[in-house]
Amino acid sequence: MKFIVIGITDHPQPFFSPEVLSIITSGRFFSGGKRHHEIMAPLLPLDAEWIDITVPLDAVFTQYSLTFQQSPITTIVVFASGDPLFYGFANTIQRKMPDAEVIVYPTFNSLQMLAHRLVMPYHDMRIVSLTGRPWADFDKALIERASKIGILTDKEHTPSTIAQRMQEYGYCDYTMHVGEHLGNPAKEKVTSLSLTDAAISTGSRCTQHTFEHPNCIILSTTKSQLPPREYGIPDSDFALLDGREKMITKMPIRLLTLQALDLPRRHVLWDIGFCTGSISIEARLHFPHLQIEAFEIRPECESIIKQNARRFGTPGISIHIGDFLKADLSRLPQPDAVFIGGHGGQLKEMMTKVLSVLAPYGVIVMNSVKAPLVKTDSLQLWNKACEELGLKQDTPTRIQLNEHHPITILKCRR
Repeated sequence: MKFIVIGITDHPQPFFSPEVLSIITSGRFFSGGKRHHEIMAPLLPLDAEWIDITVPLDAVFTQYSLTFQQSPITTIVVFASGDPLFYGFANTIQRKMPDAEVIVYPTFNSLQMLAHRLVMPYHDMRIVSLTGRPWADFDKALIERASKIGILTDKEHTPSTIAQRMQEYGYCDYTMHVGEHLGNPAKEKVTSLSLTDAAISTGSRCTQHTFEHPNCIILSTTKSQLPPREYGIPDSDFALLDGREKMITKMPIRLLTLQALDLPRRHVLWDIGFCTGSISIEARLHFPHLQIEAFEIRPECESIIKQNARRFGTPGISIHIGDFLKADLSRLPQPDAVFIGGHGGQLKEMMTKVLSVLAPYGVIVMNSVKAPLVKTDSLQLWNKACEELGLKQDTPTRIQLNEHHPITILKCRR
């Protein structure tokens, strides 16, 4: 099985080296998207057979397999956009058919071409693909304050929706550069504009800027424009539940809790009983690689965590409202770090449910407050649950911030 993957741009009359032209003229089986077929059709041999690359891709690779079965020594020539190894189809071939031989003839990818048009050095550019992908990598780049971000877009993640998301979470100190139909001299267009203009570039409010697909984006700023970020958010900066200062994990305790969760080595954090969202938000700011699932039984807390997430620039926290013990966890990512911020006296039941999905190397952390007026001692509940569930406890950390009740940071694992 042999694939030759040739990178092309949007130019309607592409230029190829003699070597690549020889491959095309002597080929029999070709493949690519609809746009690639339109560009390449005049150069294909008369007896060429074309295999469309459409979703679902499993059907495409089934057709490839049938082609190789009928003619084992054949070669399939695939046309792909830009560099086929840059979020490209050559990667897909290697993943789907790892035993196949793959030869690549790349051209510039769209982000390289946009940087060339802008005469912008791009060796320091953070690359993010939003083509059929979720926001996670883009959110991480924003939280880490990358000064230059190259984005591959699709019809859902447009310049407008990207600008709107950035403005919603306070990342406004960027200029957006949009390249459309790069490589096509009749349609190519490069526009540099503010996020405010980009955010209203489509729809009824403004028709000054509309961007045709395909397009790509480079976001640029200077590090001097980015305000400093505190390590440890002051408690007074959070929006609170009914203004109650006691309904938040205090900042020193919050940072110690994150340390107990060992988040640099974790991948998925569950915050159960998030209330204001202080644990989720602090974790997101300092460890943006994490996927965070936040749970809370009180519906009024949903608007509070969203307000705080916007205030502190932490997109990407998944919010679940309702009784955790009744929640369907089957479609959620497996956690390897769990913080229990509230249990309503049902700690053992909650921990049992957590253990049903917890990664083998995962940890559970809870903060116990010694309050004399509370009938049920959470430390006693914790110790009892750990003993009955066969969990190993780490040495507790005890701390008292002021003259009020001491706090014990508890941690266990299988």
